[in-house]
Amino acid sequence: MAEKLLIPSIEKNLSSLIEFQRRKEREASHNDSTKHTKPTITISREFGCEAFPMAERLKEIMEKRTGEQWLLMEKKLLGEVARNHNLSENILQGLGEKSRFLDEILATFSPRWKSEKDHFRFLCRHIVALATQGNVILMGRGSAFITRPMKNCTHFRMYASAEFKIRSVRHRLDVSAEEAERVIAREQKLRDHFIRDFLDRDAHDLSVYNLVFNNDLNSADKGAHTIMEYVLGS
Repeated sequence: MAEKLLIPSIEKNLSSLIEFQRRKEREASHNDSTKHTKPTITISREFGCEAFPMAERLKEIMEKRTGEQWLLMEKKLLGEVARNHNLSENILQGLGEKSRFLDEILATFSPRWKSEKDHFRFLCRHIVALATQGNVILMGRGSAFITRPMKNCTHFRMYASAEFKIRSVRHRLDVSAEEAERVIAREQKLRDHFIRDFLDRDAHDLSVYNLVFNNDLNSADKGAHTIMEYVLGS
């Protein structure tokens, strides 16, 4: 329940995804300069950090700077894609020639997969397909670890003090400090288990990230502009 309340409504991003895919299809039908490799950004965060405002601001300024549409993908939107056959097929289209590369990525994952192995493999295919297209901001679901071998991907992570996260969750969920602390501990544990069980990685391993942001000291706007400058240069 807490996770649902902390993630913005899916409708707006779902409409953006549909339009994004339409534009990609139009680009693919023309033999022009649009076929050059485009950047993909992954954003990871500790539970309770305010990553969505930064990601939304980042999408806005990346579109203004590049003059092209960017897509923001998060957990709920990826789940909707998995349930929608037409969207799923469109995203996976053209990934066939990269299947060997995908298999190499999946081969590095944990052998502890059980009943959810096929589901997570399906999720990985979508993440890799989107990252390959570029002009995408991927949030969570182990995207940084999954796309680490891809040269067009740049990775960022947000962390914050316990006080910041408690204050943020209290404000967004309208709960007591004690309840916010319990929610943060529970949700962070679930995220850590997900990364460990499926990717055989430590969710707090910073070696995968290009830059790490302290949410206490960096506003959404400052973080977004810093990422934009890092990815695109001055």
